[in-house]
Amino acid sequence: MIIIKKKYLMLIASIILFILVFCIIKETYSMSHYQTVNFSTGLVTASKLNVRQGPSTSYKIVTQVDKNEYIRVFAQIGKWYVVQVEGDYIGAVSKDYVKPIYASSNGGTTDDEGNTAGKTTVLSEDEKEVFNLINKQRENAGLSALVINDELQNVARIKARDMVQNNYFSHTSPTYGSPFDMIKNFGISYKTAGENIAGNSSNSKAVNAWMNSEGHRANILNGSYNQTGIGVVNSTKYGKIYVQMFIGK
Repeated sequence: MIIIKKKYLMLIASIILFILVFCIIKETYSMSHYQTVNFSTGLVTASKLNVRQGPSTSYKIVTQVDKNEYIRVFAQIGKWYVVQVEGDYIGAVSKDYVKPIYASSNGGTTDDEGNTAGKTTVLSEDEKEVFNLINKQRENAGLSALVINDELQNVARIKARDMVQNNYFSHTSPTYGSPFDMIKNFGISYKTAGENIAGNSSNSKAVNAWMNSEGHRANILNGSYNQTGIGVVNSTKYGKIYVQMFIGK
């Protein structure tokens, strides 16, 4: 009888403790409901954007993202976005400093005001070098040079960042699907299309590796392609991730 009473008392105490802890947690960590968003990519507009552990400035900063970097957006909590950024960091950022990037059904990508995004593309130094190296290979083969398609350039960068953020190396993205699906979903029309990807420590080594691979070389020297987009993103695993998308119109 004594043993039964002790077990009974311990059960009651456990229930009371659980209720108290639950009430404290609910009071301390209550938050706004998650809101869904109708876009998955955002462009950072602040010079340095703090990524915090939660949707308030009272939470600690876990990392920072530079201006004009693309980030993945999952949801909204009040005035904050729940995001994933390079380095596989998950956190919250102020929505005031993130411009939503939408896939347009009639021509490219647009921001939240309906303006076409990516129309004044400026290649990074890495992207510019890869672009010139690729066109040198085409020139050597007697082919016309590729030209940068601003919208495709934007898509290639997003794909490269997606590969780094989600830690995969594949033509098929868990976020955007195949390169053909991705190009179409961002509103870019084409007759022919292709994609090269690489992980390497230098631009010249990446292009050389492509040229030494039959399938990659075939894309680079494909006479039906006339436009391209090149994304180069730093990677802790490879040094840099490269995505080159090709289309023919």
